[in-house]
Amino acid sequence: MERRPPRRARGGARPAPGPRPAPRRPAEPPGTQLWLFPSAAGLRRALPPRAEATRQMCCSRGRLVVLERGGAGVEVHQLPAGSDVRKPKCIKLGKKMKIHSVDQGAEHMLILSSDGKPFEYNYSIEHARFQCILQEKSIIQITCGDYHSLALSKGGELFAWGQNLHGQLGVGRLFTSIPTPQLVEHLSGVPLVQISAGKAHSMALSMSGNIYSWGRNDLGQLGLGHTNDFPSLIEALDNQKVEFLACGGSHTALLTKDGLVFTFGAGKYGQLGHNSTQNELRPRLVTELAGNRVTQVACGRWHTLAYVSDLGKVFSFGSGKEGQLGNGGTHNQLIPLPMKLPSNEELKFESRTSEKELIMIAGGNQSILLWMGKKNPYVNLRRRIPTLNEWTIKRWIADVGTKQWQNTKREIREIFSSPACLIGSFLKERIAAETMLIHLDLNKARNDFKELTQKDWIANMITTSLKDNLLKNLPFHSPHQEALEIFFLLPECPMMHDYNNWESLVVPFAEAICAMSDQSLGVLEEYWASLQEAAFIRLVQMFKRAVTAQLHYWTESSENNYHVKALLEILKKLHRVNQAKCQLPENIFKVNELTFLWSFIFGTQYPVIFSHFPFIFNILSKIKLLYADSLLKIQEKKFRACMRLAGIMEQGGSQLALLPTFNLTVRRSHLIEDVLNHLNQFENEDLRRELMVSFSGEIGHDSGGVKVEFFHCLFEEMTRPEYGMFTYPEDASYMWFPVTPKFEKKRYFFFGVLCGLSLFNFNVANIPFPLALFKKLLDQTPSLEDLKELSPVLGKSLQTLLDDEGDDFGEVFLIYFNVHWDKNDVDLIPNGSGIIVDQTNKRDYVSKYVNYIFNISVKAVYEEFQRGFYKVCDKDIIEFFHPEELKDVVIGNTDYDWETFEKNAHYEEGYDNSHPTIVMFWKALHKLTLEEKKKFLVFLTGTDRIQVKGLKNMKITFCCPENVNEKDPIRAQTCISVLYLPKYSTMERVEEALQVAINNSRGFG
Repeated sequence: MERRPPRRARGGARPAPGPRPAPRRPAEPPGTQLWLFPSAAGLRRALPPRAEATRQMCCSRGRLVVLERGGAGVEVHQLPAGSDVRKPKCIKLGKKMKIHSVDQGAEHMLILSSDGKPFEYNYSIEHARFQCILQEKSIIQITCGDYHSLALSKGGELFAWGQNLHGQLGVGRLFTSIPTPQLVEHLSGVPLVQISAGKAHSMALSMSGNIYSWGRNDLGQLGLGHTNDFPSLIEALDNQKVEFLACGGSHTALLTKDGLVFTFGAGKYGQLGHNSTQNELRPRLVTELAGNRVTQVACGRWHTLAYVSDLGKVFSFGSGKEGQLGNGGTHNQLIPLPMKLPSNEELKFESRTSEKELIMIAGGNQSILLWMGKKNPYVNLRRRIPTLNEWTIKRWIADVGTKQWQNTKREIREIFSSPACLIGSFLKERIAAETMLIHLDLNKARNDFKELTQKDWIANMITTSLKDNLLKNLPFHSPHQEALEIFFLLPECPMMHDYNNWESLVVPFAEAICAMSDQSLGVLEEYWASLQEAAFIRLVQMFKRAVTAQLHYWTESSENNYHVKALLEILKKLHRVNQAKCQLPENIFKVNELTFLWSFIFGTQYPVIFSHFPFIFNILSKIKLLYADSLLKIQEKKFRACMRLAGIMEQGGSQLALLPTFNLTVRRSHLIEDVLNHLNQFENEDLRRELMVSFSGEIGHDSGGVKVEFFHCLFEEMTRPEYGMFTYPEDASYMWFPVTPKFEKKRYFFFGVLCGLSLFNFNVANIPFPLALFKKLLDQTPSLEDLKELSPVLGKSLQTLLDDEGDDFGEVFLIYFNVHWDKNDVDLIPNGSGIIVDQTNKRDYVSKYVNYIFNISVKAVYEEFQRGFYKVCDKDIIEFFHPEELKDVVIGNTDYDWETFEKNAHYEEGYDNSHPTIVMFWKALHKLTLEEKKKFLVFLTGTDRIQVKGLKNMKITFCCPENVNEKDPIRAQTCISVLYLPKYSTMERVEEALQVAINNSRGFG
């Protein structure tokens, strides 16, 4: 039977050299045997007379702590400098309290009571007493570094406190020391099985065999190859599952399931066993032990012990200055060698047939070996977090009797309230050389949940535990997949699919997903993409069911709005995954209740698909008010327009065709002049019309590609820096209104009209305004963050002022309440040039600076622009949008996905995706630079901007006219994105024709 020791011990102060290692003590009863290295008289006298009466020992910094069997109390022995032995200090918790385990650091000791309460004792305080900590938690494991402590709770939470100079607490470097236990949030949800601490570093082992390390890393003791304050995952050891870890002073040893030992960190004394004194930054196999199956490891401060039970031998390596290696001398060992008795005989333990177990304690400069009966509690010190197993489930279902029933309820609460316990219940067995996407056995989880929920009272207990505890503690912020797998597991629970639990279970689950970081969400979406069709549909249905239920209870409260927003956001994410990976039918996202509502309001059966969020949510939040005010019919056209602006409703069957038209004929060579002349004539008329454009000398009016190119060319000319209508701070990519306009204010009114016309006619154009412009259109106040976008250098400079807390602020910066902006110098307050900015008024200065740039300096020209924009666009509709959304629908985006663009291509008769010309065309297109690809989009569609729906929804259609040959050019029908591509026979001809097309793309006819 293989066992691993529950604890390692370390030491620092060196006891005086004594006699060399001696064999077992003659007085030792046959039940337990004990060996000491070195066999110093003082150390020997400090040990209890009868070793079998010992529950646990640990050495650290010149102290030996002995916990007596039965847990009544501990004895603290000051290891002597000479032969004089001081009287040990006896410490007890109380008459009725028993001690489960103990560990100590340089100046403190932790003990864990049998009922899971940790107590701390400070050696440096005179008349010190035990102080109870974490009283509200049930603790199952404790460990001490030199000056910090770790405690693992029954619910899988890890707490840390003490010194934090090197980040050894795993909670950041905000404080050099933290006296009260803090939750190590980076490991929340990870099912931990063991914790250990070195001099100033910490380690944790999960149930799946992953190792997390944090703290001091100057010698590589974290095994990461870099320094990181937060718990980081050590790279897999050739797919070996680690089952035990031990921290020395500044080194670490790992023991795998197959009995291999890996070490890393400080190697000065040979404590890594690599026949070297070099440090190791990453785990390295101890090859000298690789031929044997090691079953235990223990780390002292500068030495390491390894037990090979098949051979019955203990191997030692590292510092031997005090004789702690049992090598018959005081020399260091760079490789593992068997420990010996003084007569040069090797230690031998007959473990295969024996009823005994070996316990190894590696202290500061000591090694203690105990050969004791397997029934001794020392052998089974390490407790584990509670998890589900087959026996537990059968016992719960069959439970009868009040006492058993109460215990079962407690166990259900413990497991189903903890993400770590629940994840730990369904872990797959790790197989060597196997790479797993997830570590959970979801089939087992599905079956176990189904079996448990056959009992109504168990189902109710589980529901309550999920609602009251687990969903409030979901590790949505975790960077570790092992913790995030709770998000894979919960949808397998039948209670999540119960219609009655949508508000208490599904909504908080959705809100937790919405709070995830991009990195964590990427892990979840990758898992979603791997699901089988039935499982993916079931997941979608879970959230759809919650949306339907929410609609039945729809109110205008912000809480309910937030609920439905979260649900719609998740459906949007699932829809995106489906489009990219799963390719299941779109109708799985159709919500009948919403489709009926749409049909009633808009007179269309257009299916509501959640890729259109957040526009759906913004409109839903207004629907009830429209009913209440009896404005439904009046607002119908506005809703239709808003739907189309958002890219939700297709233009087919729209009411826009019934609107009057606004006809424009313009010359390319005098584009701005002709447009402004037309607008002058229509200044006082209603411009909410469909725009019809033609270029002089080219084909007639066209409602598609000509209009798109018209806006593209017009805005390109009007926003050029050389044109002078706008200012470009620091040559940045964004433009802003000038303080001293070159043109009359009326031109800004017309520019606003043109922006409104572009939006009203469902066009996107490159109008390089920052987000601040769209905030102002929605009556929101721009901030310093917006200034950082418009003018990065100036914005960062103002942020520097806010961040500086120095007493010499005024002398360092020497700035006054005035600004220099757009070639103008202005006082922000009366006599501002004479008022210095200091710590007391700097925030007011920055606020006034930002206000001047975005509001005061441009008030007149901006108001003209706004008046023109809202002359075309209805403000009631525009207010549906958030600033970011409005920016997207006005100027589009450049989120190019060329692979999807190729994948979505359509081929008319004569072409398919394998045709040689088509193959050459795509090869030639992908070879183009980004700027050249954008020119191709202009050639094909009239613009290089992408609408809200994105490039992935844009479909290019290839046609081959009958009467064309190799000499003919490529042509495009921009209104419907059709490319007329002759059947070129060579790559050179394809590339030549493509260059001609993208560089001569202006003009129709």
